[in-house]
Amino acid sequence: MKILLALIVAALGASAAAQQLPRTPDGKPDLQGIWTNATITPLERPQNIKNLVLSEEEAARMEKAVVDRRDRLNEPSDPNRPAPPQGGDGSTGAAGNVGGYNNFWLDPGERVAVVDGQRRSSLIIDPPDGRLPALTAEARTRQQARAKAAMGRGQYDHPEYRPLAERCLLSFGPTTPLVPNYFYNNNLQIVQTPDHVMILMEMVHDARIVRIGGKHLPKHIRPWMGDSIGHWEGDTLVVDTTNFPPQQNFRGSSENLHVVERFRRADATTINYRFTVDDPTTFSAPFTGEIPFRAMNELIYEYACHEGNYALANVLSGARNEEKRLGTKQEK
Repeated sequence: MKILLALIVAALGASAAAQQLPRTPDGKPDLQGIWTNATITPLERPQNIKNLVLSEEEAARMEKAVVDRRDRLNEPSDPNRPAPPQGGDGSTGAAGNVGGYNNFWLDPGERVAVVDGQRRSSLIIDPPDGRLPALTAEARTRQQARAKAAMGRGQYDHPEYRPLAERCLLSFGPTTPLVPNYFYNNNLQIVQTPDHVMILMEMVHDARIVRIGGKHLPKHIRPWMGDSIGHWEGDTLVVDTTNFPPQQNFRGSSENLHVVERFRRADATTINYRFTVDDPTTFSAPFTGEIPFRAMNELIYEYACHEGNYALANVLSGARNEEKRLGTKQEK
């Protein structure tokens, strides 16, 4: 009897909480606002961690290590330090070679992901080991073909060899699914109407439009970030995305990528976001992850890199001018 009463009380409490969630004029949960998915919880579970759920002590230790590292890297530089070696120090990445972004500019997050009160060791919850499924033989063959095609050409030999993000065509981080980039600008804005939901990423200001209801576009129409169709299952927004362009992939996926996302308003300051990735031509099995979106009392700012996005055009015009000066001609 006591167990039955406890279940009834819990159900009533959950129902009351659902009724108190912010709602739009048409009665749907209001997902609008500015959110962050920044976290130190990695997509895949580290090999040395067995369980999905971390203890309070484990989470606190991980977060302290991140804060300690941040504070150490943010210490003032020695004004009397020697100049870097000619040509750079040989390191790679955003801060490599002759320098670049130091830690001041980075904002990957400082907290582990907490979903329904659980401190998570990985965003992936299925497979149970928290790891990405193995690649298929077809995916490995595709990777080898891409690597072979890239041999003998430099990444600076042609503007279209440069990454999509550097050409300001797509974000530096994934947009579908909405996993963190672990770099900076892990912020997004959601705008909602009865017919559409817009998800704006601060990183390179990608805007994904979700149509509520309807059918997917024909397979030969493949917009950036795919074609997203949404519907409501109770108080959960479910978004189904297909038709990804071949130039855009997630962890090596193909144009057969299929992503299903679920947005559930957990409380006034949290959206629990779940995604399932399925691409049978790339992964040996589907995989699912969860991320909390935390409300931000801040603004989304325009992201404009490359000195106003003119750098690539200036590089090309400079090369054409050099060809004219030297009497040479760039191959088409």
